[in-house]
Amino acid sequence: MRRVDDVVDEFDEMEVPSKELSPERKWIQRMIRSAKQYHKLCPYYDKKTKQCLLMVTVEGRQDRCDREGKFENCPVFIKFLEKVYNYYKAKGKVLPNDFQDVVNYAFYLPP
Repeated sequence: MRRVDDVVDEFDEMEVPSKELSPERKWIQRMIRSAKQYHKLCPYYDKKTKQCLLMVTVEGRQDRCDREGKFENCPVFIKFLEKVYNYYKAKGKVLPNDFQDVVNYAFYLPP
C-alpha cells in the first residue's frame, strides 16, 4: 500500500500542460487581431482568380483558396506568420507590433 506522501510527491512531479501560450503563439494571435482591423479578407487573397498568393510562398504550390479569403484560422496564413516570426527572431530584430509592418516588409523575407 502506498503512503499519502508518495502519492503527493508523484502528483507534484507530474507535468501539467500550461494554459499559457508560447511567445510565438501570442505574437501570431496579436498579428491576426491586427490584420482583422485593416482587412475583411486576407490581404493575400486575389478576389478575381480566387487564388491564395501565400500558397506559392509558404507551400510552393499555386492553388485556389479553400477558405474564400477568410484568414482567422487559415493554416497557410498561420504558417506565413510563423515564418515571419522565426525570421525576425533568427536575425535578432524587434518583432513588428502591427500587421501593417509585416505587410510592408513581407517581400524582403527570404523564400
